[in-house]
Amino acid sequence: MDGVTGIGRGQIEVGESFTYEFTVPEGNHGSHMYHSHHNSAKQVGLGLLGAFVVEPRKPAAIEKADVDYVMILNDGMHGYTLNGKGFPATEPVKARKGQKVRIRFMNEGMMIHPMHLHGMHMTVIAKDGWAQPAPWKCDTLNIAPGERWDVIVNCNNPGVWAFHCHILPHAESDHGMFGMVTALIVE
Repeated sequence: MDGVTGIGRGQIEVGESFTYEFTVPEGNHGSHMYHSHHNSAKQVGLGLLGAFVVEPRKPAAIEKADVDYVMILNDGMHGYTLNGKGFPATEPVKARKGQKVRIRFMNEGMMIHPMHLHGMHMTVIAKDGWAQPAPWKCDTLNIAPGERWDVIVNCNNPGVWAFHCHILPHAESDHGMFGMVTALIVE
């Protein structure tokens, strides 16, 4: 049922519709994504994609967060974007001091994007929907095309913190910040 042209169901023609129905196998909770498999470089770049989050029946203690935020990275026809928008139109991630934020990075683009958070570290807890056997800390996380990474940020440092792709031409120009830039605001 994955809709790949020439494999399985195949493409959905213009004007047609199709309802996908499936059962998620036990243990396959986590952060996932979907996108077009027909003329993908164009269609995914134009936004034919989305997040697909499967919650576990009993979340592990490390997975529990006060704020759950999906951040879809893309580098298609709309430029370098976070959730379909480039800075300054990007939505900041907001939390109160003491809260835990879970960020679900999903790279729907064609380039690697090392996401960098100022002011606090990220604790990596899952990759491609699978829990990491030993969570680890970083302030910059490389996210390759097709990868999903889940991190927890313990918001213990109040302020407005830059959050951006660390390939600087994806986030800065002669005119200032643009593209893959947002902020983590801890109040």
